[in-house]
Amino acid sequence: MSTIAFFGAIETGLIFALVAFGVFIAFRVLNFPDLTVDGSFPLGAAVAASLIVAGYHPWWATCIAMGAGFVAGSVTAWLNVRLQILHLLASILTMIALYSINLRIMGRPNIALLGETTVLTPWEALPLPYYLIAPLFLALVVALICWGLIAFMHSETGLAMRAAGANPRMARAQGVNTGYLTILGIGLANALVALAGAFFAQTQGSADVTMGVGVIVVGLAAVIGGEALIATTSLARWVVAVLIGALVYRLAVALALNTDALGLQAQDLNLVTSVLVTLAIVAPRFKKPLSKR
Repeated sequence: MSTIAFFGAIETGLIFALVAFGVFIAFRVLNFPDLTVDGSFPLGAAVAASLIVAGYHPWWATCIAMGAGFVAGSVTAWLNVRLQILHLLASILTMIALYSINLRIMGRPNIALLGETTVLTPWEALPLPYYLIAPLFLALVVALICWGLIAFMHSETGLAMRAAGANPRMARAQGVNTGYLTILGIGLANALVALAGAFFAQTQGSADVTMGVGVIVVGLAAVIGGEALIATTSLARWVVAVLIGALVYRLAVALALNTDALGLQAQDLNLVTSVLVTLAIVAPRFKKPLSKR
């Protein structure tokens, strides 16, 4: 694997770490299987790209994209909490609706950002190779969000959210408004996913309405893979495990696609993803027998 390919995998892994954080909140904290991710990722890209092309400051565009993701996630949770629609079906309904909404926002299937000012533009003045600038910027952003997520989960609201996901009946008995926390948590999860979409569009130079296909699988691969690699004995270790899982997943995909002996090509990405997720799910089953031996 070349140096550029390696740092390119790190860059993509850091972006999808934000997706993995969102999946972690939905699947692990709230026990809410949320497929809205496949729609909120391109939603963040569409909103950010449209606003940047319209002349908005890239950071304002990115923040508004996060807000749009929060609204999308809140709609999914509201359908489940208020209208009693099964959480999986509610997320599918929102995801399908977001496809049309994203087309409405962009006005066409894709938007190019080449030559536009993005969040990376000020960093391009640094005396560093271009392939190092995006990973450095994203590492700082992901580290900040990782710290913020850990701090939030240790706050009173975060503890109540964790209780609502672990045992809703007990949480309600303690006076916790589980419906409100579910809406807040799924909204926050999709805000992080939309942020990832906004960064992805700005680093790749374009936004496309189909760029969210399979994103939920990538997020699950990062979460499950990280849990298989690192013992999640505390919340901080769990969040770091998700981050490590996202990086290892992208590096494994890049290594598989760049190894000539395997004969894999770009169209085999979904195949590689399925194999890696399967291995991540099965791996913990072999840990205990090996540790006993």
